[in-house]
Amino acid sequence: MSMIRDLRAAVRPAVARRRAASDAVPDPVVSGNCVVDCAVYRDGSRVVGCATPGEAIRDVHDQGSGFVWIGLHEPTSDELAGIAERFDLHPLAVEDAVKAHQRPKLERYDDTLFAVFKTVRYVEHEHLTATSEVVETGEIMVFLGGDFVITVRHGLHGGLGELRHRLEANAELLGAGPSSVLHAVADRVVDTYLEVTQALQDDIDDVENEVFGGRGSGDAGRIYQLKREVLELKRAVTPLARPMQTLAERPMRQIHPDIREYFRDVEDHLARVSEQVASFDELLTSILQANLAQVTVTQNEDMRRISAWVAIFAVPTMVAGIYGMNFDHMPELHWEYGYPAVLGVTLTVCLLIHRGFRRNGWL
Repeated sequence: MSMIRDLRAAVRPAVARRRAASDAVPDPVVSGNCVVDCAVYRDGSRVVGCATPGEAIRDVHDQGSGFVWIGLHEPTSDELAGIAERFDLHPLAVEDAVKAHQRPKLERYDDTLFAVFKTVRYVEHEHLTATSEVVETGEIMVFLGGDFVITVRHGLHGGLGELRHRLEANAELLGAGPSSVLHAVADRVVDTYLEVTQALQDDIDDVENEVFGGRGSGDAGRIYQLKREVLELKRAVTPLARPMQTLAERPMRQIHPDIREYFRDVEDHLARVSEQVASFDELLTSILQANLAQVTVTQNEDMRRISAWVAIFAVPTMVAGIYGMNFDHMPELHWEYGYPAVLGVTLTVCLLIHRGFRRNGWL
C-alpha cells in the first residue's frame, strides 16, 4: 500500500492540472467498433459498472483515485478525437496513433508519455519459399498519464485481452498505477520477440543444412527472403533499445520507481533478442555468399566439361571439313584403306584428348 500512496503523491499535481483543464470538455463519444475494452482500476482491482469511456472517466474524477485503461483497435481520427480532447493528448502523438507505421520510440508531451512498440508474429509455413512471409508485424501505441492509460493496437495479432486478465489477477502490480500497464505491454512485446527468434532459428538451421550439408546448393531466393524477414524483425527490435533504457534508468513522474526496476528485466531480454537478430543477419549473409560461391563453382565446372567436349569434337569436325573440300589430290584419297585409316587416326586423337582432360579433372 505504501507503493500506491507514493505513486499517488507523485502524480497528483499533474492529474489535478489536467483535470482542471478538461472540466469543460464533454464526455467523449467513441465508436464501439474500435473500443476493445474499457475499465477503471482502483487499489489493484477492476471497478465493476464502468462500461464506457465516459463512465470510466467520470468515476475516476468523482472518486479522485484509480486510473482508466481504454483499449482501442485501429481507431480513425474521428473516433480518437473525443478521447484525445478529454485527456489532452498531443496532436502529433494522436496523428501517429491513427496512421501507424511508426518506428519504436518513447516521447514525452507535458504530463503524458507516448510509447510505440512494434509487435511481431511468426507465420507458420510447411516449406519456406522465395515468397514466404515469415514475420508479420503490427503496432501497439500507449498513452500514459497520471490517471489513465490508452492502448491503441494496429494489426490482426498482438491482442491485449489475455494481458489484461493476467494483470487483473496481480493486484499488487496493478496497484502501482498506469505504469504497470506500460511495463506489461513492453514485457509482452519483448517476450514475443524471443518466441519469433526461436522459430526463425529453425528456418535458418534448415537453410544452412541445405547449403553446407550436402543436400544441394540451396535456393538463393529462399535465403534472401529469409534475410529480408530477419531485417523486418531487426527494424522492430533495434530501435526499442533506447526507449527501454530510458524507462529503466531515468526517473519519470509517470513511472513508479518500483515499476522502473521491472523495466530493467525487459531491457535485459531485449538486449538478448538484439544480439540474436544481429547474429541471424550476419549468418544469413554468410550463407548467401557461400551459396553464390557454390553456384559459381558449379557453373565453372560445367563450363570446363563443355569446353573439354568441344575440344574433343573439334578434331573430327576439322578432319571432316578438310576432306569435304572436294579437291582431286588429297592424302590417301584413292587408297583402299584410306577412309578407315582417317577414321582411326581421328578416333585415336579424340581418345588421347579425352584422356588428358580426365587426368586434369575436367571430365
